Amino acid sequence: MAALRRKFGEDYQVVNTNRANTFSAPVKKKRQRFVDKNGRCNVQHGNLGGETSRYLSDLFTTLVDLKWRWNMLIFILTYTIAWLVMASMWWIIAYIRGDLNHGHDSSYTPCVANVYNFPSAFLFFIETEATIGYGYRYITEKCPEGIILFLFQSLLGSIVDAFLIGCMFIKMSQPKKRAETLMFSQDAVISQRDGKLCLMFRVGNLRNSHMVSAQIRCKLIKSRQTPEGEFLPLDQCELDVGFGTGADQLFLVSPLTICHEINPKSPFFELSQRSLMNEQFEIVVILEGIVETTGMTCQARTSYTEDEVLWGHRFLPVMSLEEGFFRVDYSQFHITFEVPTPVYSVKEHEEKNSLPSPLSTPVHALGEGHGARRDRVFSVDYINSLDERGRHSGAGGRLPSKLQRMSSSGKEDLQRKVLLLSSQHSEKACSTGDLPLKLQRLSSSSPVPEAENRLQLKSLKVGFEPMTQSTGDLYQHSLQPSLSPATVLMHTPLLTAGGRAEDNLPPKLRRMNADR
Repeated sequence: MAALRRKFGEDYQVVNTNRANTFSAPVKKKRQRFVDKNGRCNVQHGNLGGETSRYLSDLFTTLVDLKWRWNMLIFILTYTIAWLVMASMWWIIAYIRGDLNHGHDSSYTPCVANVYNFPSAFLFFIETEATIGYGYRYITEKCPEGIILFLFQSLLGSIVDAFLIGCMFIKMSQPKKRAETLMFSQDAVISQRDGKLCLMFRVGNLRNSHMVSAQIRCKLIKSRQTPEGEFLPLDQCELDVGFGTGADQLFLVSPLTICHEINPKSPFFELSQRSLMNEQFEIVVILEGIVETTGMTCQARTSYTEDEVLWGHRFLPVMSLEEGFFRVDYSQFHITFEVPTPVYSVKEHEEKNSLPSPLSTPVHALGEGHGARRDRVFSVDYINSLDERGRHSGAGGRLPSKLQRMSSSGKEDLQRKVLLLSSQHSEKACSTGDLPLKLQRLSSSSPVPEAENRLQLKSLKVGFEPMTQSTGDLYQHSLQPSLSPATVLMHTPLLTAGGRAEDNLPPKLRRMNADR
């Protein structure tokens, strides 16, 4: 391969001639545009019927709107026919008066001197119409019909000149050619600007003369169907390019990037990168302004189809600072480059942000709720406090009725069970009511140290007090933090348990009790 390149040059390339292995990408069918890139509208009017007479009623505008080849043909034919008709009228006057037979008779006074045939009559008309006046052919005073025809010729010639020359002048001075020096970018781009997704394209002015009061507008051409079932072909929708902020008023001395913000009011609110491949629409851009040199209004148009909208691109800068001036490089006017851009639509982005994140749920709230549930299960004071708090603050009223019923029934069952359990333990304790007195006497007379007895009483109090106290005792316990040892002994489960109370006493106390 290197030898072949050295022999044939660096431009040598290997071409695969096997057609079976070649693959050609499917060519997408070119879609019909509503407006061409050069601004021409692809709309033709047909089946007008009797409405064609309206064109003749506005003949001047009809001639101006015609193409140049038809204007030139009408211009030449109008003057040629007018000249021939007027020359024929002068020849007819000479023929009727017999001037053609006495052309060289010096004693005869004709209507028009030196008119002998049709060519001489035609030359006379041209000399009169163009005010050349060679002086060889002229009207004599003995031809009143020639004087009337001469006046008619002058009036008709002025009308024809004014009509055709004015038509040609208006057509030549039309600012359509001025629109040729107004540039639009080949493609439109969608990317983020100032944190917002925007549709952007670029416009520029190639001339040094400015466009006075330049204003830009955008239309979205897209077929749609109404909720009532009506189909609207090529429905037009306005795209906001800064009408409310004044951004649509351009100072077009350098290329500008026009921006359309995609928001909930934009027709592209649900447009994403994937849905763009399946959409069919056309964006028509209209730039209007007054030509500074002529003072006439100029309008430039172009359009962008869905294939010409690039997702995730941005225009390359074209401005540079030179010594004493700014330079615009139009070679980079149409160039774009890729930038990081979200692939989803603005609607999907807003819906994603509006959803609550599970990671943002506070952990301490769950802990508090769990602790509150434990308090509601194991503490009766907490139940009473919740009832009072619910009555005062009305927090229960904010719960659904079903949850209120469930919470109220749960509280009642829990209170009923606590009361039943406390009543059972109190009955067992009261059935052996004489035992605490004996224990008091035995404890006072026994040589066991008081510290040991206090330790046992404390252990009994600490270990079994929540199991034997009723709701009333709990309430009293909250009011009276300190209780006497006798009260503690009355509620100890040591004495209320099944069997004899002496079996649970220390050995020394049991022997002393047996001796007595």
